[in-house]
This record gives sequence, C-alpha cells and structure tokens, in this order.
Amino acid sequence: MRIIAGRFRSRVLKTPPGLAVRPTPDRLREAMFNVLAGRVEGRTFLDAFAGSGAVGLEALSRGAQHVILMEKSPAALQVIRDNVAALGVAEDVTVLRGSAARLVEGITAEIAFVDPPYEQVNQYSVLLLALSRTGCALVIAQHPSRLTLEEAYGRLRRQRVLRQGDNSLSFYEPAEDSTGE
Repeated sequence: MRIIAGRFRSRVLKTPPGLAVRPTPDRLREAMFNVLAGRVEGRTFLDAFAGSGAVGLEALSRGAQHVILMEKSPAALQVIRDNVAALGVAEDVTVLRGSAARLVEGITAEIAFVDPPYEQVNQYSVLLLALSRTGCALVIAQHPSRLTLEEAYGRLRRQRVLRQGDNSLSFYEPAEDSTGE
C-alpha cells in the first residue's frame, strides 16, 4: 500500500495483518481523488473505518488541511499511528478509537469517506444518515458493486456512482432544496 500522489507520493504505508481489514485498492483511491480534484485542498477529511488510514492520509497528501481517522480495531489503530508517525503528520491528524456510528455525531468535516466492512450493510444507512445531520458537504461511500445504496439519506442525495470491478463509490451531496428532514 502506498500514497499515490501529492506531497507524500510513493511513500509506503503499513497495513494491518490478516483479512479483517480490506484496504481500498490503489486504482480505486486514484479514481476517487481524480473525481474530487481540487475539492480536498484546505478541507477537513473524515475517514471512517480507516483501517490503515490510507484514504485519509492520501487526502492529507493531496492538500487536506486536517484528517480525522476513525477505527475500532486495536491492531489497525496501531498501524494508523505508525503510518502517521512515519509521515510526520501527527499535528494534522486526529485518530479516534471506537464505533464510527457513535463518533460521527460530534465530528465536523467537509468531506467524509465511509467504508464499513461489507458484511455490515446496515452501517451505510447509519453513517450516511448521521452525516446528513452534520455540515458535511460531500460523503463518499465505498461498497460492493453488487450492493445498490439508497438514492438519498436524510438531506444527502446521490450524485454519482463510480464502478470499478467488485467495488463502487457512491458520491452524496446535500440537496439544495433540502430542509434536513
């Protein structure tokens, strides 16, 4: 696993051992950040279910002002801390331990990336609804291509789906005419 572009380009990241964490493939990360283009720069980026922290650290490498990494697994948390230390970016990253569903309510981020374990399908609606109640301007959900997420979660409306093999990214933004209900 490596950082694809930006100030940490080609830096190698550790990944948690075993099959409990499913890292976002390099090609899919690259496609996602190509879609995001300049929207990441200067923003706070949330990476829920962070695993190795690769997506959030990629955002930081590409100009995010601050990154919030949420993870429940102690082994993955240690890998995240090691990766943050190796890049020397501790002041630009907040690492939170616990359930993303519980932690997200108190978070302020302009962009959020949600990638729960695929067997926890209910986490998509829980997290997307919770994020719809925050000031988040863009939520990206990674999911299996065979799973179709809802068109809307609270005030968030799906704007785009990017499919790449077995993985898809659904992009959600607040509806302009939404009242938040």
